[in-house]
Formats: sequence, structure tokens, C-alpha cells
Amino acid sequence: MKKLIAFDLDGTLALSKQPLDDRMANALADLLDVAKVDIISGGDWPQFEKQVVGRMIDRANLANLFIQPTTGTKLYRFVDGEWKAIYAELFTPEERKAIIDAFDKAMAEEGLGQGKTWGERVEDRGSQVTFSALGQQAPLEAKDAWDPDHAKRKKLQARLQTMLPDLSINIGGSTSIDITRKGVDKAYGLRKLLSEAGVTADEVLFLGDAIFPGGNDYPAKEMGLDTIKVESIEDTRRVIETIVLVLKH
Repeated sequence: MKKLIAFDLDGTLALSKQPLDDRMANALADLLDVAKVDIISGGDWPQFEKQVVGRMIDRANLANLFIQPTTGTKLYRFVDGEWKAIYAELFTPEERKAIIDAFDKAMAEEGLGQGKTWGERVEDRGSQVTFSALGQQAPLEAKDAWDPDHAKRKKLQARLQTMLPDLSINIGGSTSIDITRKGVDKAYGLRKLLSEAGVTADEVLFLGDAIFPGGNDYPAKEMGLDTIKVESIEDTRRVIETIVLVLKH
């Protein structure tokens, strides 16, 4: 029996950088009544506040909700009526500078330095640095069309890996690449979650849209968790509804 259901965020529970819709917020509230829920993503805490926390409905059992920003290098829980950081593992200033310099060089070498962008392309999230090809505020239509087969980012990922061999580099979202310390991926975050949530790996089910080699959800599968690759937000919601029915009985 599964005791904790873990999710990716963008492309799984919500459109890229968009808040949960009403149906998903209600589906998660139903799930929180029967299981613990974890949401792990490359976004930082402010993004989670906008997309998830601010969309939780009044009846949601927040005591059962675990939020893991920046690929699980941070953990937030709802404690004594407010959200609190349980831990945060941050890059040093020297590490951040090396990563940002590598991004600039790799983007130029791959010919990705040109074209229209919306906002900053490189975001320092403390424990993770994220490259968003079209900028942090790019419209969904442009993001969906930019790299649907991941080919551009796979080439950039490979180049970055030669420049930053001691770091983990993973494709995420629709236009992004996430860089963390070596060994820090969703498997790392989910392993830390097991003890925090008091569950075993066999008691966890993970849902994500990037469960493929090189995708930032794939480490969950590699660590041996039961996983479901979803194709859309609607797909995720249908799976949640089925899980709720099973766990209620």
C-alpha cells in the first residue's frame, strides 16, 4: 500500500510556472486526506508559493504536504500554522560563479545566445542554478515550441557536463536545465524525504512528465520507486482520482 504520493510540478501538476487550476487543487486536497503528498521540482520556494501553496484550498490537510524546492535540496513543512524551511543546502559564491560562467560560454558555443527572451535566462536559486532558454517569464506557447524533443537541451547538457564534470546537470520543464551538486537530483531529494516523512521506498509512488533518460524525473525511476509517466495535467488528475478511490477502500 502506498503511503506517500510524490509529484513533479511543471508539466505534471500545473502548466509551466502557472498556478494549480481549481480542479487540481481540489484533487490534491482529496489526496491529502488519504496519503502524504510530496511535490519536488527545480523551482525555488517563491515559485512554489505562487503555484502551489497559494492555491491550497481551506480543507487541505497541510500537515500531510511536503514541499521540496530546487530538486529536493530544500524542504518546507507546514508547522505551527506557517510554512517553515526544514533544511537548505546552498552553493558557495565560488560555485555559483563557475556555473554561471559555464552557462554563458556553453550558450554562446551552441548558438543559443540570440533570439527573443522574456526576463533573465539564468536564475540562482541558492542550492541550484537554472537556465531557462527563453527567460523566466516566457509565454507558454513560445516555451512549448522551442525544444519539444529536448534535442537542443541535450546538446547543451552534454557541453555543460564537460565544463562542469563535478556537478549534476538535468533537463527540466519545457526550456530549462537544472544544475546542482554532484549526486543531487530528484533521487537525492526523495531519499532525504523518506526519513523526513517516515516512509520506505516501497511505500512511495512518483508521478512526473520527464521520466526518460536525461529527464529530471528519471532519477526517481532509477532509485527504484514505482513511477507513472504522465502526458498532461489532465492525465495526472485522473491518476490522482484513481489513487484516492483505491486508498479510501
